[in-house]
Amino acid sequence: MLLVYFGFTYCPDVCPADLQAMGLTMDQLGKDAESVQPLFITVDPARDTAEHLADYVKMFHPRLIGLTGSAEAIRKTADAYKVYFAKVDLNRDGGYTVDHTSFIYLMDRDGNYLGFFPPGTSAERMVEI
Repeated sequence: MLLVYFGFTYCPDVCPADLQAMGLTMDQLGKDAESVQPLFITVDPARDTAEHLADYVKMFHPRLIGLTGSAEAIRKTADAYKVYFAKVDLNRDGGYTVDHTSFIYLMDRDGNYLGFFPPGTSAERMVEI
């Protein structure tokens, strides 16, 4: 199975909370976690380099993989998951954030959609499901 999350490393709140829940879920699954691969797909490839993602995901779980790519490839992948994201300018100095859908998608071994967990879903609830 896959747990798939779209977000960005500069996200101040929802991304770290949901990634922490994913990591706790993996821990609580015990041996069953061997059949689950957690993925974090950035929606901010300009700032989230492969190296930066690799360092970031380590904070949440050792098996969490951070993925990036071209803006076009990320858009295509996000569209396949029906994920919304858009850059939001914060000021005239180039500062920005990214508004985005924040669901954790549950996929089967073949990549078929099984369901999603809304923001704030506890690790206990994800393990139960």
